Amino acid sequence: MKSKKVLTLNVMFRPEPEGGYTAIVPSLPGCVSYGKTLEKAQEMIRDAIAGYVTVLQKRKQSVPHDDGVFMSTIDLAPRTYA
Repeated sequence: MKSKKVLTLNVMFRPEPEGGYTAIVPSLPGCVSYGKTLEKAQEMIRDAIAGYVTVLQKRKQSVPHDDGVFMSTIDLAPRTYA
């Protein structure tokens, strides 16, 4: 029996001013979801990713992944970008 590899993707969770979180998957253009809580946003983006990947597979397109990719933050002093 062939085992399935775990798909690794980075997800950015952005808190929204009105409450809740927007979830964005940079490697899957347009794959965005929202949840009123972080837990709900995680649940919703998992569902969105699954649907996105299913469509790619049906179209026989490659599925992007983020194996070996990491995200970081960079702080810029105001004089750098003003």
